[in-house]
Amino acid sequence: MYDWLEVLMRLGSASLIGAAIGLNRDLHHKPSGLRTLSIVGLGSALAVLAVAGDTAAASRILQGLLTGIGFLGAGVILRDQSNNKVHGLTTAAAIWTTACLGATCGLGAWRLVIVAALIMAVILAVGGKIEKAVHRALDGEKRPPTGGA
Repeated sequence: MYDWLEVLMRLGSASLIGAAIGLNRDLHHKPSGLRTLSIVGLGSALAVLAVAGDTAAASRILQGLLTGIGFLGAGVILRDQSNNKVHGLTTAAAIWTTACLGATCGLGAWRLVIVAALIMAVILAVGGKIEKAVHRALDGEKRPPTGGA
């Protein structure tokens, strides 16, 4: 089994990564925040860590975890009836990815954790801005030119 420092590092890193993702969602006024995603990361790491060394059990845990966490994510997806738009997909994806990152922390696959967490941070930090810029550019192309003839 693992020593206390290794357990603290795996569970703590999963919780901190979840907290960072949750803080992003909270700052964007989304339905899941720091506490929720910290717990998702912690729980995922704990589930994987609890079966450490048993590959078959770890496989079953991961399958159940990634399927089950979808139900939590589904709870944040809403359809606006007034304009028929769907909201919450990014938050649902963030919940699912947080579970994956937590499980990866539980496995101690630190290179994967670092790379995936950095990519996730970039996506959450600039993805929305890029989407808005592209929409503005495309909306500008669809409008007829203004000016006198």
